[in-house]
Amino acid sequence: MRDLSILIPSRNEMFLSNTIQDILNNIEADTEVIAVLDGQWPMEPIPDNPRVILIHYSESIGQRSATNVAARISKAKYLMKVDAHCAFDKGFDVKLLTDMQDNWTQVPIMRNLHAFDWVCECGNIRYQGPTKPCEKCGKDMKREIRWIAKTNPQSTAYRYDTTLHFQYWQDWKKKQIGDLVETISLQGSCFMCTREKYLELNLCDETWGSWGNQGTEVATKTWLSGGRVIVNKKTYYAHMFRTQGGDFGFPYTQSGRAVERARQHSREMFFNNKFEKQVYPLSWLLDKFKPVPDWHEESGKAVLQQVMEAGEAFYKERGAPLESLQRDKRIEAALSISVPVPNKTETFFPVPTKGVLFYTNNRLNMKLAALVRKQIAKSGLPVTCVSQKPVGFGTNLVFKGDGKSGQANMYRQILMGLEHMKEDIIYLAEADVLYHPMHFQFTPAEPNKFYYNGNYWVLRLKDGYAVHYNAQWLSGLVSYREPLLVHMRERVEMIDREGFSLNMGHEPMTHKRIAWKTWYEYEVFNPGVANIDIVHSGNMTLKKWKLDDFRTKPKFWEESTGYSVPGWNLAEELKRIDKSA
Repeated sequence: MRDLSILIPSRNEMFLSNTIQDILNNIEADTEVIAVLDGQWPMEPIPDNPRVILIHYSESIGQRSATNVAARISKAKYLMKVDAHCAFDKGFDVKLLTDMQDNWTQVPIMRNLHAFDWVCECGNIRYQGPTKPCEKCGKDMKREIRWIAKTNPQSTAYRYDTTLHFQYWQDWKKKQIGDLVETISLQGSCFMCTREKYLELNLCDETWGSWGNQGTEVATKTWLSGGRVIVNKKTYYAHMFRTQGGDFGFPYTQSGRAVERARQHSREMFFNNKFEKQVYPLSWLLDKFKPVPDWHEESGKAVLQQVMEAGEAFYKERGAPLESLQRDKRIEAALSISVPVPNKTETFFPVPTKGVLFYTNNRLNMKLAALVRKQIAKSGLPVTCVSQKPVGFGTNLVFKGDGKSGQANMYRQILMGLEHMKEDIIYLAEADVLYHPMHFQFTPAEPNKFYYNGNYWVLRLKDGYAVHYNAQWLSGLVSYREPLLVHMRERVEMIDREGFSLNMGHEPMTHKRIAWKTWYEYEVFNPGVANIDIVHSGNMTLKKWKLDDFRTKPKFWEESTGYSVPGWNLAEELKRIDKSA
């Protein structure tokens, strides 16, 4: 049994060979390709590879039927249907399989594919499109393959209007937080699910006809049967849109009337909740994503009311509590054109992933270093370690800098780690700070704000004296990855240009001495138990030990001796560490 079967229905496809070769170049799992030659032999030779299975029909059976033939041949746990004019990210299959859940339909980011240019001997170059003479000299032009996944746009949010016609949804894209995000519908050129779910839900139902409205069918069946439609932003595919007619039109000859019949079939099925596997009505899905353009506007009132009433009938038939329906109030609320955008980030999107970014200059006493790493490991989170020498901790990246241990390299190490990491939420962690597990339980409420742990004790290793006061340390910074990455890139660029200065400050956004191009607000959180900042001989920053040392007196001042810190029981371990560290 293979991990994944990629199903490619193909007819009138000039780039089938390119697509298959691209897949073979980029797969990293146990993945195969099953291509159905639907009433036509390929225009270019198909790569001869044991991972490629070809099925030929002398007469066309249609795109949906061809996809189903490939699905039935597959023995893999997962299926991925793709069009025969696509390019893919390196390791896209592993990236999708790693995050996959069995009740999901999953897709990568969709980019546009620049497959070829038309080139004339006179020097004229024309972007891909139908065959026609050169506009400058009138001669025939030659097709030259480019096969470039364009970086813009990067589509992750899709919907349909009240006719169930596919639409992009930019406003929803702005709300998508993290790497794994929900979308109400799909673009039908690519989707992935388990083979079992594909067959159970009949995701390429041939009663829809040969082609058309497939994204709507697949996504809506997934949602209404209790699954989720997820866009994985850790990887991408690039799709070439054949919309210009001639020999660059749709691969399957399909009249507008046939496409509308497919769309009408979707309306009949989903408006009236006739899908036999559904556990939710369509009204539930629209309510989950509301306000949905067209639907929750004046023009969509009549259709939405029809769908809402059908949803009530569905619930009543299935025995849902009548008090949860409240017909008049539900319909009135659903039909309001002034529905505010709900603040439901936690329920709209998957739980964000978390990771620890640990950075060190490798100049710490080994026993102290081991104690710090032991505490971080208690978080249970993946650790990315950026060190100046190899260490056996987490995913270890070695920073090949100038060998110095100053602040400039520290920020360069942080940037290196951020550029490598894929987790949504990042906890910065320094090599001489003991982190309490409660620190890692904090989750930022807003994606574009920095959060600082304000609960710290500073402990002097040589004698066990410790003080506590309100402060914000870089080592206690927690943030979503993207804004932190934006800032660290700007900070390192300034350091490379001007060098590090104290005027820049250590803690981003806690002062306004620097007019950063991108500004973020910050907030302080206070877990029940403090972190411990260990002061030793190798510290890069000085600490203050008396209230008189402060020009502005801090709040919540406390003192302790004997390596004793509230909430911790590490006195004996700390005493045994070499005090010269």
